[in-house]
Amino acid sequence: MKDEPPEAETDLRPREVAVALPPQTDAGVYFIGTIHTPWHTRGECPKRGSPDGPICSIVVAERWQVALTDLADHRRIQVLYWMHRARRDLVLQTPFRTGKTTGSFALRSPVRPNPIASSVVDLVAIEGTTLQVRGLDCLDGTPLIDLKPDRATASS
Repeated sequence: MKDEPPEAETDLRPREVAVALPPQTDAGVYFIGTIHTPWHTRGECPKRGSPDGPICSIVVAERWQVALTDLADHRRIQVLYWMHRARRDLVLQTPFRTGKTTGSFALRSPVRPNPIASSVVDLVAIEGTTLQVRGLDCLDGTPLIDLKPDRATASS
């Protein structure tokens, strides 16, 4: 599915505020894989993942396969991902759920300057460079930034 461009700057809800983005970014990120879920639009995607949700796949790029060593020893992992279809310029947002205008940093919305998301998921299986997990809440094709064992279940 082709990535949809961010919403137009004029597509604001009442009381929302957008700012001009800096001309360049400050750092680089290596996408280490791709996440595959059943959701293709924000409307379909759950607001938070659920441990009884569908099994989703995380495909790690071949070059990073050895970094998966011993990850299967952990029942739960933290998945960091880049919400590539989110706009990045809103500083005040008016969520449909509450209707209350709130600062972007006080929300879990994907709309933020750096659209990085984090989910702690149940690790179901690893086969080669493909992880099967439950509990994700992102769109199909989402770029993967990192994987970490969940602190509560990590041995080190």
